[in-house]
Amino acid sequence: MEISLLNQRITFQQNTILTDHIGNHRNSWENDFSCYATVGGESGRNGKETAVAGTVVEDTDISFTVRWCGQTANVGTTSHRIIFKDEIYNIVSIDHMNYKKKCIKFRCRKARR
Repeated sequence: MEISLLNQRITFQQNTILTDHIGNHRNSWENDFSCYATVGGESGRNGKETAVAGTVVEDTDISFTVRWCGQTANVGTTSHRIIFKDEIYNIVSIDHMNYKKKCIKFRCRKARR
């Protein structure tokens, strides 16, 4: 893996459950860790706009490749999401790149707000 290609800082957020003073549970996202990544697939060919219920919605697919470490190996598709340039990306799939423990690729989709 070419280290010089890891030039973009991304933040992983973890889904946690908070309980308020009367016992109600709600989900919250908290910053878990941050690392450098190679970003790919954010070009116009992967982005598309679709009409949903009379509105135009942008679906952007993007992939982040990071170095393997204990923290990145424990990331899950439902328990984590990625913040990149103040945009939220939900993790669609995780590719461990033949389990060689060198790098991990996260395929993501921009979250709708």
